[in-house]
Amino acid sequence: MKLTSDAFTEGQPIPIRYTGDGPDVSPPLRWRGAPQGTQGFALICDDPDAPKGTWVHWLLYGLPATTDHLPEKYPTLSTLPGGARQGLTDFKRTGYGGPCPPPGKVHHYHFKLYALDTELELPAGATKLELLEAMDGHTLAEATLTGTYQRRR
Repeated sequence: MKLTSDAFTEGQPIPIRYTGDGPDVSPPLRWRGAPQGTQGFALICDDPDAPKGTWVHWLLYGLPATTDHLPEKYPTLSTLPGGARQGLTDFKRTGYGGPCPPPGKVHHYHFKLYALDTELELPAGATKLELLEAMDGHTLAEATLTGTYQRRR
């Protein structure tokens, strides 16, 4: 399975539009190559370089198996048409929260897409730990797209 974006490529900087220094909208994402038997998808975006440990920027799950992309500026609603749900980020809200690191070193943002063999029965507002527990033993494939961001001021 492969995860890509029209906004940035693997290992490259995430444009300001998708950060806390800009409009802070989610980047467009696209994937292909989901394995047979995929019943749905989940997405986790986090920053392991955060000063106090890994910072969760986005939790999205319950995406139907027919989904192959997310448009730019994906809604931040807890529950979305089609049954997708969003979890609670470390910003204490649902929906995407873009890079907003302290000035200094480059941070890495991992967008991880999981193809699952089941539809998760997880309510909106779940934590990353709850999502990982619900996915345990159900991941058929995983794809990662990593972008970077460095705040200079």
